[in-house]
Amino acid sequence: MASKLPAATLLTKGAAILIFCCGGAALAAEPFTLTSTTFKDGAIMPKKIANANPANPNCVGENVSPQLAWAGAPEGTRSFALTMVDPEGRGGTGVYHWLAYGIPLDVTSFAEGEVSKPSDKYIGGRSSQGVANYSGPCPPPGSPHHYTFVVIATDLDAKELPPGLTMPELWARLTGRTKGAAGLVGLFVNPYPN
Repeated sequence: MASKLPAATLLTKGAAILIFCCGGAALAAEPFTLTSTTFKDGAIMPKKIANANPANPNCVGENVSPQLAWAGAPEGTRSFALTMVDPEGRGGTGVYHWLAYGIPLDVTSFAEGEVSKPSDKYIGGRSSQGVANYSGPCPPPGSPHHYTFVVIATDLDAKELPPGLTMPELWARLTGRTKGAAGLVGLFVNPYPN
């Protein structure tokens, strides 16, 4: 037998059931995601993103940072942090290629090449190479290395952290202050496939 209740009443009852079942928690409109137009998640990144250090024969690129964009930040987010890590670097002890934090809430992307130099859109940490901006891959010949890019939503004010934090220092400052994270992985290998 079909219900004779007005549609508005049915919608109100449905909302009440959702609130009861879900404890009043709001459902996310979209998941927190990180994407790039420079490379696909899990694919070999273009040669230009590799570092351009003439003193190191493994640095075969132009140090052009990839385009990165994120969406769906969790509720309560006040700023973002971004990291790029090569976990296979230095024989498995890892290389921190880029640490950026204090990224304001209204910044949700970086253009290709934009973070290859300092910017007022982020506070630079100190990478394993000792720089505060993007520093591209320079893996030794062999198997592909996996470069993990992670955007972290935080409840910190964009100006709360000082410049020059190392990765362990940044992790310590972010403990208990994160709202969520999203990531993607790009591969790079030497010699670069033609």
